[in-house]
Amino acid sequence: MRCLVTGATGYVGGRLVPRLLAAGHEVRCLTRDPRRLRDVPWARDVEITEGDVAGDAGDARLVEALRGIEVAYYLVHALGRDAFEEVDRRSALNFAVACEAAGVERIVYLGGPVPSSGRASAHLRSRGEVGDIFLRCAVPAVVLRAAVIIGSGSASFEMLRYLTERLPVMVTPAWVRNRIQPIAVRDVLRYLVAAATIFPPPVNRAFDIGGPDVLSYAELMQRYARIAGLPRRILVPVRALTPWLSSQWVGLVTPVPNRIARPLVGSLIHEAVCHEHDIAEYVPDPHDGLTGFDAAVTLALRRVRDAEVETRWADAALPGAPSDPLPTDPSWSGGTVYRDERARDVSAPPDRLWRVIEAIGGENGWHSFPLAWSVRGWLDRLAGGVGLSRGRRHPQRLYVGEALDFWRVEEIVPGSLLRLRAEMRLPGRAWLEMRARADERGGAVYEQRAVFLPHGLAGHAYWWAVAPFHAFVFGGMARNIARSAQR
Repeated sequence: MRCLVTGATGYVGGRLVPRLLAAGHEVRCLTRDPRRLRDVPWARDVEITEGDVAGDAGDARLVEALRGIEVAYYLVHALGRDAFEEVDRRSALNFAVACEAAGVERIVYLGGPVPSSGRASAHLRSRGEVGDIFLRCAVPAVVLRAAVIIGSGSASFEMLRYLTERLPVMVTPAWVRNRIQPIAVRDVLRYLVAAATIFPPPVNRAFDIGGPDVLSYAELMQRYARIAGLPRRILVPVRALTPWLSSQWVGLVTPVPNRIARPLVGSLIHEAVCHEHDIAEYVPDPHDGLTGFDAAVTLALRRVRDAEVETRWADAALPGAPSDPLPTDPSWSGGTVYRDERARDVSAPPDRLWRVIEAIGGENGWHSFPLAWSVRGWLDRLAGGVGLSRGRRHPQRLYVGEALDFWRVEEIVPGSLLRLRAEMRLPGRAWLEMRARADERGGAVYEQRAVFLPHGLAGHAYWWAVAPFHAFVFGGMARNIARSAQR
C-alpha cells in the first residue's frame, strides 16, 4: 500500500514507519520540519514532504501531500498546547477534508479510551472527538483506542518508572485505585501496521485495544518495583489530592513537564478498560498471546539499560515551542543579540574532541559547575518547563531533532558542529553552539558560542542577571571539554 504517516517525528510514528517499510509498503512522511527526519535510519527509504495539518482549511499543500495515498495515518495531537481541544478539532477536520479531496481510501487514527462513566477529561474528550470526526467523514476510518502504552521512552512508561523509582513512600490520590488495561507498544504497532490491509474493506469503526492484564495504577507501580528489583512501595491514598495537585507533583518528580503531565493525569481519574475485543476478528491475536504488562516492562527496561531506545516522547517537538533556526545574520532579530564566545586550543586530534562534544548532556553531564546546571534545571521545572531530566537517548550519538536535557539538537555536522536550541522557560530564545576544527599543528581548536535573543525588558534583565555566572558555567565548560579530549 501507499501510506502517509503524520507524526513521524513522534514516539509512535517514529516506530511505525520502519515497520510499514518492513511490511513492504511505500511510505510518505508529512512533517512541519523535514530537517528533523534527516538523520533517522530510514530517512532514505521514505518520501518526506513538508506540511501542517493545523494550517489553513483547504490547504492545497496538504491535499497534494495526500495525492496518490491509499492509507493515511493520523498520529498527531496538540497535547500541551493552549486550547489544544480546538487545535485538535481544526487539525482533524483539515485532514479529513484533504483526504476526501485527494481520494484516500482509508484513515487510521490512534486515539484514547472512552470512559465507562462520568465526564471525560479534556484529553480523552479531545481524542474521542477526533476519532468521531474521522468516522463521520466520507473516507472509511479505523480508529484504535488505547489507554496506557508501555514501552521504552513512552510518556506513560516514564511517568510510571520515575514515580516508582524515586518515591519509596508515596502519598497517592484516589485514582491510583482505578482499573487500567495497559498495552505494550509492540502490540500497538502490530495493530497499526495491520490496519493498512484490514479486510474486507471498507471498515469504518472504532476498536478498543489493550493488553491481557487489567490492573490499578497502584498495582502497576508495585509490579514495576518488583520487576526493577526495588522494595515494595508504600502507598498512602489521600482523597483530597486533586488531579491538578497530582500533575504538579508528577511534573516535579518525572521528566514529563506539567503541561503534558496535567492532561495525562487528568485522564487517569477514569477507568480505562476495553469494552470489546472485536479487533481480533480482523487482526487475530498472536499464537503466544498479546504481551503482558510484566513482559512489556522487562523489555522496556532492557532497552533503556542497553541504550536501544528507538524513539522517546521527548523527541517530539514541544507544542507551541518556537522552532526557527539560529539566524545567521544577527540583524535578523531586529534588536540586541547577546553572545558569549570562547575558544580553547586542544592538544588532541579533532575526532577525539568531537567525541566529547557529541557525548555531552544526560548522565555524561555538561562539564562545568554541576550544581549550577542542576539548580537551573529545577528552576525550569518549577516554572513548568522540561528541566534537565529528559536526558539523552544514546550515550554517544545524537541526531537532529532529538531532545537533550532542556535543549533540542537543531543542527549536527558530524566531526565539526553541534548546535542546540534551548527549550527551557526563557524571556527570549537561546542557542548553544560547539565546534571542533583542526589546527596547523595537528591538534584541534574548540569553539563555543552561546547566543541569546531577548524578548522585551525581561529578556535584557535576564541576560545581565546571569552574565556574572558565565565565566564559571561557559568558561568552565570550554576548559573541561578541552581537558576531557586531551585525557
